[in-house]
Amino acid sequence: MDKKHQTISHLLARWRGWIQAGAALLTNLHLPNFFKGSLYQGAGKTVCVPGLNCYSCPAASGACPIGSFQAVVGSSKFRFSYYITGFLILLGVLLGRFICGFLCPFGWFQELLHKIPTKKLSTKKLKPLTYLKYAVLLVMVVLLPAFLVNDVGMGDPFFCKYLCPQGVLEGAIPLSLANSGIRAALGKLFTWKFSILLAVVALSVVFYRPFCKWLCPLGAFYALFNRVSLLQMKVDGHKCVSCGKCARACKMDVDVTKTPNHTECIRCGMCIRACPTNAVCFRYGFGDGKDKQTLVAKAPQKNNDMNQEEQK
Repeated sequence: MDKKHQTISHLLARWRGWIQAGAALLTNLHLPNFFKGSLYQGAGKTVCVPGLNCYSCPAASGACPIGSFQAVVGSSKFRFSYYITGFLILLGVLLGRFICGFLCPFGWFQELLHKIPTKKLSTKKLKPLTYLKYAVLLVMVVLLPAFLVNDVGMGDPFFCKYLCPQGVLEGAIPLSLANSGIRAALGKLFTWKFSILLAVVALSVVFYRPFCKWLCPLGAFYALFNRVSLLQMKVDGHKCVSCGKCARACKMDVDVTKTPNHTECIRCGMCIRACPTNAVCFRYGFGDGKDKQTLVAKAPQKNNDMNQEEQK
């Protein structure tokens, strides 16, 4: 593992918060629209952004990939979106869940909430809940909009309409504050979605990124490519001293020394900063992230140690 990779990895991990802020700003460039109560309607809205960011946000400079996919799948003219699917596959292969850790505005929002000083709870015993997001992706994003249609063959964007808290945070709340007509039209659906947002906010204070872990369909899609993406985590077995600091530092409940490219790893770099021997870094290329020669060399040593203990 060369010094160049180590330096880049430490810089990314150290400045991640600022990178997240910059990504959120680039995703929502049209800030004056918050005061106007109107949406940006330019050519940028024809392009999807990589993270979860509502199309209805007044400042949004691009389209949400999940919302756009549902709009196409639920239309009467089309049944599948090759452009959006291809775009997401490309991002998944290039970056995997690095997008979740560095480029998603709603992920950053949850992290800011988690910084509020209060007692924090672990999600290690709640790992079965991580599979919920795959069900949300399959059922609410793909199947229901495609097959549960009205008389003219159009389906609702079920995830955006009934579950996504980002739409309320970025869209409904700022638009209703600036537009009395929208404010007067708010009803039971807004109340339901606002309750979901409040629940996510409350959970984010005590749990680390609960929506990302349990419900986000975009994170579920990128997770499918985590093991094969070009951007991966690398553990240098020659330097690793098995101290366990990386696993304890990981708030996504991943042990990078055992599964460096676990589906729940968002490439946040906390393990990189925690490692006392600089054994962990980002890598770009092919491979599983493990130093296979070192692992093979360590196996006989481990067996010898076990034999010595038995003889004692």
